[in-house]
Amino acid sequence: MNFVSNTATLGIEVFLGHFIVIEDLVKIGNNCIIGNNVVIHKGSNIGDNVRIDDNAVIGKQPIRSVNSIFKGEMNYEGTVISNNCLIGTGVIIYCGCIIGSNTLVADLATIREQVTIGEKTIIGRGVAIENLSSVGSFCKIETNAYITAYSEIQDYAFIAPGVVTSNDNYAGRSEKRYKFFKGITVKRGGRIGANATILPGKIINEDGFVGAGSVVTKDVEKESVVSGNPAKYLRNVQEDQLLRNQ
Repeated sequence: MNFVSNTATLGIEVFLGHFIVIEDLVKIGNNCIIGNNVVIHKGSNIGDNVRIDDNAVIGKQPIRSVNSIFKGEMNYEGTVISNNCLIGTGVIIYCGCIIGSNTLVADLATIREQVTIGEKTIIGRGVAIENLSSVGSFCKIETNAYITAYSEIQDYAFIAPGVVTSNDNYAGRSEKRYKFFKGITVKRGGRIGANATILPGKIINEDGFVGAGSVVTKDVEKESVVSGNPAKYLRNVQEDQLLRNQ
């Protein structure tokens, strides 16, 4: 048995599985597939040709602890999932998010409130993207990567499995930290190898490349390859490509 609010709007050729909840003012476009046990919260807007698999939650309101850094009323707009998106099993997309067209959000990924994601991007299995972040178009963020709050990932970026990012240089031990939270920035075409760690506020500039397992403590210059702990300059990206082609 499903619950569909009488203020929700469903397009033509919409397939609904079992035990679905569709709350007030939700809009679902044409030719959509909504799997079993899906919850779509108030005000969410689902485009045409969207598939949402079993146990996904769309438009979830965040919950906050008493000592959360985020204060004030939580009054977010509904989530927007654009045309031709694929949303995997167990995905949670919070309120106030905008997911661009033709984007895949794979199973068990979590996207926190007020995150924007561009077109034709892949968000891999188990990825976590924290609140107030942005991800561009044609990006690939692979399995179990963690994108901290306040981060910016620009177009054509690649982030490999297990990458960890951070935004708090004080590690939770000082009131000063509230003024200095800063996520990472990956500029257009930047790449980060598997299991790398990027410290707060660091910038991977255009077409910069971070080697697998590296710890980035300084900004990565444009078109440079860095590696190690701490990460150090190795060579230019063009030189790296020549070596790979030999």
